Amino acid sequence: MELAMGSRSPLTFRPPNPREAPPSLRLAKDIFGGSPCLCLAIKGRKNPSIQLRSSGRTATRCSVSSTTETTSVGKKKLRTRRDVRNIAIVAHVDHGKTTLVDAMLKQAKVFRDNQVVKERIMDSNDLERERGITILSKNTSISYKGTKINIIDTPGHSDFGGEVERVLNMVEGVLLVVDSVEGPMPQTRFVLKKALEYGHAVVVVVNKIDRPSARPDFVINSTFELFIELNATDEQVTNIEYDEHKGRIAIGRLHAGVLQRGLEVKVCTSDETCRLAKISELFVYENFTKIPAEDVEAGDICAVCGISDIMIGETIADKSSGKALPTIKVEEPTVRMSFSINTSPFAGREGKYVTSRNLRDRLSRELERNLAMRVEDGETSDTFIVSGRGTLHITILIENMRREGYEFMVGPPKVINKRVDDKLLEPFEIATVEVPEEYMGPVVELLGKRRGQMFDMQGAGSEGTSLLKYKIPTRGLLGLRNAVLTASRGTAVLNTIFDSYGPWAGDISTRDQGSLVAFESGTTTSYALFSAQERGQMFVGPGVEVYKGQIVGIHQRPGDLSLNVCKKKAATNVRSNKEQTVVLDTPLSYSLDDCIEYIEEDELVEVTPLSVRMCKNPKFAKRK
Repeated sequence: MELAMGSRSPLTFRPPNPREAPPSLRLAKDIFGGSPCLCLAIKGRKNPSIQLRSSGRTATRCSVSSTTETTSVGKKKLRTRRDVRNIAIVAHVDHGKTTLVDAMLKQAKVFRDNQVVKERIMDSNDLERERGITILSKNTSISYKGTKINIIDTPGHSDFGGEVERVLNMVEGVLLVVDSVEGPMPQTRFVLKKALEYGHAVVVVVNKIDRPSARPDFVINSTFELFIELNATDEQVTNIEYDEHKGRIAIGRLHAGVLQRGLEVKVCTSDETCRLAKISELFVYENFTKIPAEDVEAGDICAVCGISDIMIGETIADKSSGKALPTIKVEEPTVRMSFSINTSPFAGREGKYVTSRNLRDRLSRELERNLAMRVEDGETSDTFIVSGRGTLHITILIENMRREGYEFMVGPPKVINKRVDDKLLEPFEIATVEVPEEYMGPVVELLGKRRGQMFDMQGAGSEGTSLLKYKIPTRGLLGLRNAVLTASRGTAVLNTIFDSYGPWAGDISTRDQGSLVAFESGTTTSYALFSAQERGQMFVGPGVEVYKGQIVGIHQRPGDLSLNVCKKKAATNVRSNKEQTVVLDTPLSYSLDDCIEYIEEDELVEVTPLSVRMCKNPKFAKRK
């Protein structure tokens, strides 16, 4: 048993033939059957119908992989299977990948006609449903006219690009979903570049064409130009999950041969070191479940049990003649944050796992399945440096740990710089901002202060919005999202993706205001908060327990201000003729993401299963 890849034909483009078969049939036939595929436009988000679109120029048309029927390996011949197709659905965030999977499952009659099915079926994680984004890649399968179609739904946010990179070697082709208004966005370029590097066939799907400002012709042409810019080939196993009873489960595509339950195999790494193992159980995917199997033939995606120390990127090969395949390469992290044990006066009140050993074990387990993350020891034995592809990438880990019962502290995000030839280089990203024209001025001014350089500006349809593209240091993006939303009254949409390393851009001020800090522990009172709210915006209301050094609000001026939010009104024997009514402003409600964006070098976020607080870092001297 060995992993192998077939030869692939280059991309070709020609206009669609209006007399060809209906697009709903061609979708299944062309993607999964072996003939070229038309660019598709999908209407709406619920119960999408499919129709062809043509443009003034030629529409994008992509040929699927054409593997030879037999391949000689010594005296043996490998037969190419035609009853299995493996595809991944990739796109920018919120362009409709998971909704498209819903429609494919319904058209394949996976559900009963009277069955109640919730939207975005593949987003099974609680965080995914709360945030409305896909975080983890997931597998499912459908059957269509005797062909098994394995489908992998992938994340659309650039911070989770590692999830996309590690599954692309399991498929022969991808569906690239593009919004009919926004067109190709930063993550569109990223996933398309990776798909072409693997030599995969790409089918472009233009989604949401029923939007009032839809411009499918422009989107198709823009995507075509993106195809021209990105052209590369590469080849490559590939994903893992964990079950409490079965242990670690390896998920991958069998490229050649037959894998059987109970078979002794060789597990190889990229440096030619191998170890023996035995397959205890085999599973294949059918709809949303894993079905036990006695054997799996080449071409199918399967789950393998019995190899407790299997790692992403290792090869399961034939015991006698198998060889290791190239390792999976992912982009390097660009942002890091410090994780440490909770040292606040409230430590241990709410968390189940509070020690440095608990923290170390949990971060080590994360590395086993999160290929794009790095963990290093910090300056002290109870501090760890976690590096990821972006702030959101690390924030999702923090949120998952919080829900699992962990209690700890995290520092502000910092970019990972490089020094080449004695020159300091820092990461730059491409920021795309979609903003109504009336708020474009404040947004442009804000990005300029963050050392952003505008290189493109265009109208985005008939909705009165403009699309701004900037090259900006990653440092300038820290805390930018909330600032952009404030400047645009919540109407702007900001998307970013890593571009390259460049010369240090200079100092950047990310926050103009200081913090309001409690200078004693106790319970907040309405009397004290009434005076404190004149100094800025508060994070806490009355009756909340706070401790010395906790950040309780935003100062209206630069620099921090310590104040007493627990002061009580002095009791006297003189009655007032009229009781004074205290009117308090509604306190700001900051999420975990907001807190991490807010804090600066001398501040920390305290994370517990029930609370998220901010405090000053006692290791730093007070800001003057």
